[in-house]
Amino acid sequence: MLLDLRTIYFIVAVSCFVLGILQLAAYATGRFERWPLWWGLSNLLVGVGSFLVALRNLVPYSVSIDGGNIVTIAGYMLMFFAVRVFSGRALDQRTFWLAIFLVSVPVVLIVSDPSAVSARLLYVSVICCLCDLAVAREAISIVRREKLYSAALLVGLYICTAAIFAIRSILAATGEIGGPDPFGGSAIHSWMAVSAVAFIMLRSMAMVLMAAERSRNQLTELAHHDPLTGALNRGGLAQHLPALGSQPVSLLIIDIDHFKQLNDRHGHAAGDDILRLFASVSRSIMRSDDLLARQGGDEFLAVLKNVSREDAVAIAERIRLAFAAAVLQQPDLVVFPTLSIGVAARAESGGDFERLVQKADEALYRSKREGRNRVEAFGENQQAA
Repeated sequence: MLLDLRTIYFIVAVSCFVLGILQLAAYATGRFERWPLWWGLSNLLVGVGSFLVALRNLVPYSVSIDGGNIVTIAGYMLMFFAVRVFSGRALDQRTFWLAIFLVSVPVVLIVSDPSAVSARLLYVSVICCLCDLAVAREAISIVRREKLYSAALLVGLYICTAAIFAIRSILAATGEIGGPDPFGGSAIHSWMAVSAVAFIMLRSMAMVLMAAERSRNQLTELAHHDPLTGALNRGGLAQHLPALGSQPVSLLIIDIDHFKQLNDRHGHAAGDDILRLFASVSRSIMRSDDLLARQGGDEFLAVLKNVSREDAVAIAERIRLAFAAAVLQQPDLVVFPTLSIGVAARAESGGDFERLVQKADEALYRSKREGRNRVEAFGENQQAA
C-alpha cells in the first residue's frame, strides 16, 4: 500500500536534508567552485519547505503552509541559480533574491485562504514547473557549449519533473487534487510525491557527474596543450591526427628566427611574450578547425584542413607579415624576431602525415638557407630528405 502523503513529504524533507549537507560538505573541501554551495542550500530549503508542509494541522497554518510553500519556492529558484553558477553565467544576487521575494508574495496575499488548497497547489506547481524548464534550458546550453554529455541527463531529468509539475497544475486547476485537505488520500498526488523523491536524488547525482566530466575534460585539455601558448603539444596533435584521415591537408612548419638572441638579450620573459604573441597572431588568421601545435622551443606546426598548397603559402605569408607587424609594436626590443616557414601539401590520396612533415621540414630549412624571414613551399620537383 502506498504511503500517505504526509509521510512522503517527510521522506522528501529527509532526503533533501541529507543531500544538502553532503553538497555543503563538498563545497567546504575547497575543491569545487561555488555551485555546490547554492545547490546544497537549495536542497536544504526544499527540505525545510517539505517538512513544514508535512506539519499541516500540527502547527499554525501560516508556518506550515505559507512558510513551507515560500521556502520551497525559494529552494527551487535557488536550483536554477546553482546551475547558472555551474555554467559560469551567474545572476546578480540582489536581483535574484528580489525575484524570489516577488514570486513568493502571492502565496500569502492571493492564496492564503486555508480552503484554497487547489489554487495554492496550482500556483506553486506552475512556479516549480517554470523553474525546472529554466534549469533544463540552462543544461542544454552547457551540453552545446562544453560538450558535457552528462548535462543531457540533467536535461532529461528536469524535463520529467517539469512534466510532473505541469500535470499537477492541471489536476489542481480542475480540482482533481487539493480540496479542503491535501492529505486526504489522493493516489495521484501520492504517486507524484513519491516520484519526486527519486528525481531529487537522480538530479543531484547528475550534477556530480557533470562536475566529474568537466574535471576530466579540463585535465585532458591541460595534458594536450602547451601551458604557455595554449597551442597543442605533441601528444595533443597526435590525438587529432587520426581524425584527419586521408583528407587533403597542408602543413606549415614555422620557426621563430633569432629567438635565442632574443632570450640572451632581453631575457626569457620577453621570449615567452614573443611565443604567446606568435600563437595569438596565428590563431587570428587560421580557421577555428585548423590545428596549431608547439613542437618544442620556438618551432610550431600548423595543420590546415582542405587547403591547397598555393592557399597554404598565402596563409603562411599572412602569418609572417602579421607577426612582423605585431613585433614592431612591442616596446624596448633590440632583437626583432621574424618567421621562417616551410609549406607542404598532401592530396587526398597522398602519403601519411610523417611524409608530409618531412616535406615541410625540407622547405623550412631551404627558407633558412636563403636568408630567413620567408615562406618556402615543397615543390613537385623536390624530394624530401
